[in-house]
Amino acid sequence: MGSYLAYKVSTKTNILKFKKRQFFTMRRFSDFLGLHDLLVSKYLRLGRIIPPAPEKNIIGTTKVKMGSQPHSDPGTGINLEWVENRRASLERFLNRVAQHPFLCQDTDFVNFLESDQELPRAVNTAALSGAGVMRLFNKVGETVNKITYKMDETDPWFNDKINEVENIDAHMQKLHSAIKALVTHRRELATLTGGVAKSAALLSTCEEHTGLSQALSQLADVEEKVELLRSEQANGDLYILCETIKDYIGLFGAIKDVFHERVKVFQNWQHAQMQLTKKRENKAKLELQERRDKLDFAQKEVEEWEGKVQRCQKEFDNISSEIKKEMERFELARARDFKSTIIKYLEDQAAHQQQQMKYWEAIVPVAKEIA
Repeated sequence: MGSYLAYKVSTKTNILKFKKRQFFTMRRFSDFLGLHDLLVSKYLRLGRIIPPAPEKNIIGTTKVKMGSQPHSDPGTGINLEWVENRRASLERFLNRVAQHPFLCQDTDFVNFLESDQELPRAVNTAALSGAGVMRLFNKVGETVNKITYKMDETDPWFNDKINEVENIDAHMQKLHSAIKALVTHRRELATLTGGVAKSAALLSTCEEHTGLSQALSQLADVEEKVELLRSEQANGDLYILCETIKDYIGLFGAIKDVFHERVKVFQNWQHAQMQLTKKRENKAKLELQERRDKLDFAQKEVEEWEGKVQRCQKEFDNISSEIKKEMERFELARARDFKSTIIKYLEDQAAHQQQQMKYWEAIVPVAKEIA
């Protein structure tokens, strides 16, 4: 149970903050989660959209640690498909951080990539730990707060953008579910195609008619090749399209987090204004009562809360402005990502269809030769 996987992280960069232009280091999964937590703690309150780290899959981790399964390395019992899926997710997470003009210069991010030393063990990253359970309760509390507190929005841009994000996120989740169902269907179809290939091959061995036997044997070969193509198509559905959609569902979750952070900043501002009103009312009462012994302290409290109100308002204005900049950058990146993903997916599917057509066309003359 003490074993873990380590990932080799190779970096090429021209950013001057790094000491070298090319280097690599080894990192465990909890290091990635720790990096994400550090970035959130430093930049979420400033209005930055922090790319989400891949979720910790408790079942997958347990399988890796506990034993063997299909599609696994016989020497380790590790599910190779699961490991590759996670590796690709971690790579996309790092690349998204690296593409951010501010996050890529962060000291913790630079240290994560550049240091060849083992990082301090990240806290609160174990899914089954007590801290992990507390983190879950905190998330539930945050969710309840998001639902119960409604901010009186004065900026129509945020009203429109929040509705847009909610709509796109909902449809992306439906698309993600549909693609996962398609992946399952293609894999089942590939398995069934393999069954047809085996059955046709067995039939060809006991068929006495020479021409028919040859045609059945050729059919078995084609079905076997088609099985591989359909399996590759399922992988294309999963790794090219499905994982991209899943990433963006996570990114839209990060956008909702930054919107909620703005609401929390607004709440702080409103609280400061309420306290200032109370302090002013208290000062006015003391003036009416001619309590000069307490007026100086009351005046200091008023001035203190006036300063807090100004700071809170400035923080609210800053986070609102930063979110608009972040959303503009995000939309441009999203358009580029989806363009390249869709093109790659279409080319991949077209190549498989063309190859499948060649296989079927090649067997037609054999079938026509049956006397």
